[in-house]
Amino acid sequence: MSEEKTNADVAALPFEAAMKELEAIVARLERGDVPLEESIAIYTRGEALKARCDALLKQAEARIERITLGADGKPTGATPLDVEN
Repeated sequence: MSEEKTNADVAALPFEAAMKELEAIVARLERGDVPLEESIAIYTRGEALKARCDALLKQAEARIERITLGADGKPTGATPLDVEN
């Protein structure tokens, strides 16, 4: 299976599926019972899955808003979430 074929579907994976597959790859690599060539292939796929998860998390952060409250404690609106604080 070529690397292009192996990683072509990563861009369509939802976050949960990508994370689950990434965790499985990490577990296999940590066990150390994978032949070298296969280790390289699944490591490469793991990199693609990690990048997909990172991109999806950044997209989610961009959509999250912080609810602003007035002096009376009631919501007055929303502002973009400041992820630095």
